[in-house]
Amino acid sequence: QVQVVESGGGSVQPGGTLRLSCAASDRFFSTYTMAWYRQAPGKQRELVATIGGGGGANYVDSVKGRFTISRENARKMVYLQMNSLKPDDTAVYYCNRVDGEWPWGQGTQVTVSS
Repeated sequence: QVQVVESGGGSVQPGGTLRLSCAASDRFFSTYTMAWYRQAPGKQRELVATIGGGGGANYVDSVKGRFTISRENARKMVYLQMNSLKPDDTAVYYCNRVDGEWPWGQGTQVTVSS
């Protein structure tokens, strides 16, 4: 059973910075396109960013220029650097394969508020 553990969330003011981390246990990790998702209260889960095994990245328009996804295949880790945070970024953030095939982790809460 693959396990996914997200960490790094917290409460910050608008304009602040956070770096999320995700640790996965799948030995085929390097072959998967990985993704960060988020779910705000009362809303559906949203795909935020993806990164291929070779490092190519894509972002939802609302975070382009502010968020950066990266990965370390040897450590089976995925990261999300979040700069210039806005209140609309408040959500629980999850990582998974882009097809969502792994069991979902507990997520990490990000709260942006003044």
